[in-house]
Amino acid sequence: MISTSPSHHALLTTRQMAEAERLTSLAGTPGIALMAEAGAAVVREIFQRWSPRPVTVLCGPGNNGGDGFVVAQLLAQAGWPTRLALLGERMILKGDAAHHAAQWTGAIEPLSPAVLDGAALVVDALFGAGLARALQGQAALTLAAAHSANLPIVAIDVPSGVMGDTGEYLVESLGQSLSLVPAALTVTFFRKKPGHVLLPGRLLCGPVVVADIGTPASVLANIDLATFENAPALWQSALPALQPAGHKYHRGHALILGGYPQTGAARLAARAAARSGAGLVTVAVPELALPIYAASLTSIMVAPLAGPNDLAQLLKDSRLSAFLIGPGYGQSAIALQNTLALLATGKPCVLDADAITAFTQQAENLAKAVVGPCVITPHEGEFSRVFDATGDKLVRCRRAAKDTGAVVVLKGADTVIAAPDGRVIVNSNAPPTLATAGAGDVLAGLICGLMAQGMPAFEAAAAGVWLHGAAAAEFGPGLMAEDLPDLLPRVLHQLGNQSSVSTCSTV
Repeated sequence: MISTSPSHHALLTTRQMAEAERLTSLAGTPGIALMAEAGAAVVREIFQRWSPRPVTVLCGPGNNGGDGFVVAQLLAQAGWPTRLALLGERMILKGDAAHHAAQWTGAIEPLSPAVLDGAALVVDALFGAGLARALQGQAALTLAAAHSANLPIVAIDVPSGVMGDTGEYLVESLGQSLSLVPAALTVTFFRKKPGHVLLPGRLLCGPVVVADIGTPASVLANIDLATFENAPALWQSALPALQPAGHKYHRGHALILGGYPQTGAARLAARAAARSGAGLVTVAVPELALPIYAASLTSIMVAPLAGPNDLAQLLKDSRLSAFLIGPGYGQSAIALQNTLALLATGKPCVLDADAITAFTQQAENLAKAVVGPCVITPHEGEFSRVFDATGDKLVRCRRAAKDTGAVVVLKGADTVIAAPDGRVIVNSNAPPTLATAGAGDVLAGLICGLMAQGMPAFEAAAAGVWLHGAAAAEFGPGLMAEDLPDLLPRVLHQLGNQSSVSTCSTV
């Protein structure tokens, strides 16, 4: 079932999660109780997936380790052979973790690969999201040994070594090559963190279970939520709706600038814009390319640009409601000139591919040119040509969006959508089949079509990215970019928005 609450999809930083726990304690639920519930939640998930077997619980010196002591105690009480290893001395445990460590009556072994002997399951309660440096020493060696022995690892909060706020995986080499150590299951609490959905963290977490341990949702009212995992609850209410007495111009008119000799990209984008629900889609192309476009597009109109003033004349049509430039457009001075002309109208614009590259090392000029709703959709290479590429993915996207005043869609397996006001959405539904030529052109057209119908830029970008991923998942293996537009009606229908389904019939 799709959640209808945006806050359900909030991603909390480690600092925000600590604040949620503090507010929960102030509301009357002590940390000792939260830790007990956390450990019990992990054990419930283990019981659902594995039969009784020898388990080694690896505990660290903080609250993550305290969760591990609860897990070990409950497993032992249930009759599972349980060993517990601690990084450091027991005396370093403080507060809630020390309380639960005192309940453990079994042996506490020093952490080393030797504690894995005879184990059939490992619980990683070493650091969780609290680690802010590279995993090293016996902790790194022991987890690497568990991976080498093909032992399933259950991670509490996040796999140790994964940075909770960024998804980065940091591990000290210790003079040897240590590969990524994935978990078979990650159990986290209350809300996910960015590290659960950003790469490589998402790949290392395995299935992620978000357990309810008694933290009330009301604490979120006192936390500045700015980062979310993409889901329909974030934008579904803004999807364009058909009006019984409306006509095609009520549904928006998208104008896409097509290039030559690369004509396929703009045609893919045009079909996606039409399938998104835009009432009209026009592709403006060099006169030489007119026969190619016209022969393959039926309900989509083709306008020739024969002279230098033709685009300016076309832009005088007040019925045009959104523009897209970039897919297959070519890298030339005319690309920059025409991009600036579209932006100068103040109408919604989507800049993709060559229109982004036109601003190489000119981020300030792009910022000056953005005077209306704008979405830019770079991949990592295009992003680094225009923007400051230092920092993690969330930091880079937020900075680029703030500096330009545009919504930035940094494409990838973990696409990030950033708004100028600091809001960020991380997408996680894109299957690997989307790594195919033309898929980005379809995405740009889809976003343009939604904006042409009046959808706000940030919501249109997030919706476009999610619908794009859902359409690819609907098709499965063998996907080509041209399959995607015709899958959109089915995805929209499944969302319960049958009124938004568009056909590509002649207008």
